[in-house]
Amino acid sequence: MLSSKAMLDGHGEESPYFQGWKEYEKNAYDDFQNPTGIIQMGLADNQLSLDLLRTWLENNQDATRLTNNWESVFRDLALFQDYHGLPAFKNFMAEIRGNKISFDPRKLVLMAGATSASETLMFCIAEHGDAFLLPTPYYPGDLKWRTGVEFVPIHCSSSNGFKITKFALEEAYQEAQKLSFNVKGVFITNPSNPLGTTMSHVELDVLITFAVAKKIQLISMKSFLAHLSKDFGIPGFRVGMIYSNNERVVSTATKVSSYDLISSQT
Repeated sequence: MLSSKAMLDGHGEESPYFQGWKEYEKNAYDDFQNPTGIIQMGLADNQLSLDLLRTWLENNQDATRLTNNWESVFRDLALFQDYHGLPAFKNFMAEIRGNKISFDPRKLVLMAGATSASETLMFCIAEHGDAFLLPTPYYPGDLKWRTGVEFVPIHCSSSNGFKITKFALEEAYQEAQKLSFNVKGVFITNPSNPLGTTMSHVELDVLITFAVAKKIQLISMKSFLAHLSKDFGIPGFRVGMIYSNNERVVSTATKVSSYDLISSQT
């Protein structure tokens, strides 16, 4: 007998998106073997740079030999790690994202992928039944399944390039109120996933002003900025990060991260 939580239908795998994915796996297109098969158009799986990555790894074999300056680091990687994350890796992640603004590694929490990081934030700042406003279009996710949170869509239109407006925000907030949801925040991806568009300064000002006025959180996911899946085409390397100036969020997220640690070999 499974638990009631395990039997819930909130996991994204039950959505039409993932059902289509399953159909693709059963009948995948191939130039020669299956020319009438299904072409996968709904997965951000970048395979165009794998040859470049392979060449780099061949020329930088320290990365694959588990060595640093020809000295073995196997022991350092094989044993238990500090669940706060490897300091060198946190410093590196802060460095590559700090081109125009500075990042403090002490405010970073490392997780096993963006989904884990997003779910951890839900656990940290929301109760079961609380809601987040989410602009359309968006991928059907599985953040509701374990957290018990609700998502209310911010309806955006192609007529203005799917820009977020004050009217759309207020409309979504009022809809959440009608449903008796306690709105805890606005959850955005910038650049947009799946559109790939970047929000303007006007949109960001509207969002910040709205969040401050409603006294709710603003969460921004950066899916296309130094992202292992989208930018480098290696989605099998599961790394996600939480960055916050709120010390309590960082402290709590760090504790929760012990359940979603990044493999030290990564």
